[in-house]
Amino acid sequence: MRKYETRRRLIAGTLLSVLALPVLATTDDVAETLQPDPRHESVGELITEFIQRSHYLHISVDDELSSRVMDRYIEALDGNRMYLLESDVEFFENYRYQLDDIVRSKPLDPIYEMFSIYQTRVRERLEFALTQLDVEPDFATAEDYQFDRSEEQWAVATTDLDEIWRKRVKNDVLRLTLAEKTWEESQELLRKRYKRYLKRIDQVNSDDVFETFMNAFAHTLDPHSSYLSPRNSEEYRIQMSLSYFGIGASLQLEEDYVQIVTIIPGGPAAIDGKLKPNDRITGVAQGPEGDMVDVVGWRLDDVVDLIRGPANTVVKLQIIPAGALPGSSEKTIALTRDQVKLEEQAAKSDVITIPREGREWRIGVIEVPSFYRDYRALSNGDKNYTSTTKDVKRLIVELEEQGIDGLVLDLRGNGGGHLTEATALSGLFIDNGPVVQLRNSSGRISRLDDPDPVARVAYNGPLAVLVDRFSASASEIFAAAIQDYARGVIVGQQTFGKGTVQNLYSLDQYLKPEGGPGYGQLTLTIGKYYRVTGESTQHRGVDPDVVLPSLIDTEEFGESVRDSALPWDTIQTTRFRAGEPLDSTIESLTASQQERAKSDPNFKYLIDRSQEAEEVRARTTVSLNYEARLEEREEQIARELARENERRMALNLESLESLEDLEEEDLPDVLLDQAAGIATDLAELREVDAKPSQTAQVRP
Repeated sequence: MRKYETRRRLIAGTLLSVLALPVLATTDDVAETLQPDPRHESVGELITEFIQRSHYLHISVDDELSSRVMDRYIEALDGNRMYLLESDVEFFENYRYQLDDIVRSKPLDPIYEMFSIYQTRVRERLEFALTQLDVEPDFATAEDYQFDRSEEQWAVATTDLDEIWRKRVKNDVLRLTLAEKTWEESQELLRKRYKRYLKRIDQVNSDDVFETFMNAFAHTLDPHSSYLSPRNSEEYRIQMSLSYFGIGASLQLEEDYVQIVTIIPGGPAAIDGKLKPNDRITGVAQGPEGDMVDVVGWRLDDVVDLIRGPANTVVKLQIIPAGALPGSSEKTIALTRDQVKLEEQAAKSDVITIPREGREWRIGVIEVPSFYRDYRALSNGDKNYTSTTKDVKRLIVELEEQGIDGLVLDLRGNGGGHLTEATALSGLFIDNGPVVQLRNSSGRISRLDDPDPVARVAYNGPLAVLVDRFSASASEIFAAAIQDYARGVIVGQQTFGKGTVQNLYSLDQYLKPEGGPGYGQLTLTIGKYYRVTGESTQHRGVDPDVVLPSLIDTEEFGESVRDSALPWDTIQTTRFRAGEPLDSTIESLTASQQERAKSDPNFKYLIDRSQEAEEVRARTTVSLNYEARLEEREEQIARELARENERRMALNLESLESLEDLEEEDLPDVLLDQAAGIATDLAELREVDAKPSQTAQVRP
């Protein structure tokens, strides 16, 4: 089981998502005796009933499931194997085949007993870490620190953990030293950090432990089933109301760091454009002149609380950029808090001019950040309600008035949204017919067709749909329909592979609390999506017709990397009328794209960046020698500068003296440019096909 299976995700200023690590309460500084509440046993019984009755797979809660839940619970507690001893894990084995009975009908005490052992080990490690700050480390020695231990054996003795943690503390100090902190400054900062860890592990309450275990239980079924405690259910409700302000970025806890997962369309971070997925937040400051607060090791909730704030106020984030080597320089980004604005989420258009052989081809681009629909306005009878389909239809009209030769629909980073919008948007490009099939847990198959079958196709010209690994759910439904109907070509990277349907159950409706905190909520997977061909989008996603390179690692992100993901399968093909097969056209497009790429400096730049990012991701250790780390960092900066200047030289642009001179807007959108080139190829092919054939005439 991989370590990223246990990450907790929520959105700073937007949404709360799946929980998989302990939420640490803030109401008390004193460790409470951890024991189950009677409410928890009722919740466990009810969730077990829901799982067996309503989950798509009708999973039996039995010994086999119990064993898998045990593995995931241990993973949730100590996924990087930095705290527990082999003997602790061996003791947990006593309960391996009892968890199904425990959650269904027996006292939950063993769950809390296992957590208490983990809690004790965390205290031991942090107390040891504090002792390591008494003497300044020697950075002249040649040794490495293994920061990824997720696949290693459990430590046998405390002395083994001592050695692991000696190196961990040394690495923490070295990282700060490389950031030009003195030994005294590093001592003070790390003492505060480790004491903060200690304080928080003692603030865990009974609901936190139960939520952690129930998510281990739910995630064993599939990645999208989850449980939220009463406290986090309320947080979810508040955040879904969008009645607060933030930066608009989804975050997750990755070991000691809060890491950016995605940037939310329409939020301040998306509008600013500097914050990127996989950036790690190391500090947060309030206002333009506020002091930077170190947040390494903070729990996710507390970092989110710092990032949130009143509208039109500034929050500064200190980050380690994605893909940076350990010890790399940190950057500071200032963002003005605001609500996620629906108008900023809306589809936008542009025109790219492609010069070829004395002619300029005009390619329209429509960026679709999500599949949105203002249901409140619609229910109030407002005919001008906002929706993806209405906006795209309007933009198509505007683009055609400008005389475009082809169209690129950009779905990169589009995580989905309303299913009705996915089917309606598909209807703008295909004649009436089915768009997607759904199968529920009872095996019943339903079909969703173009919701406006009598309307004319809004655009029938050359079409390329640009996708990446973060194109998911509704995006995949749309892309699959375009591909299956042979209406256009899909360009980019294999999509996410999220082809399942979830239902949310408020447990208070079933257990009816009489006062008290309530029972929380369960999200359960109840169905799957299928293409009109009968193939699932689950697990495999949509494979592009023309593959382009990407900085997004498919081994790190996507449904297929989750070991509990539901499998790909097929159902019967539904009746639909596709266009002429595009096999030969796709071969031609691929060949043309590859030929252009050979002489494209921007494409070479992307390939080089992708290869280096892959090398960095493959590493599990880092040197603890100061000179080696410093040299490594300087070499990386030199490579990045040389790569950028090589690109600029090939394009007859002025070279840079330093990477600090590089502006974000100077970087090319290589994938969009490639997609526009492919759309131009389609336009050229269509123009050739439209010309009347010429027959040689033989004169007498």
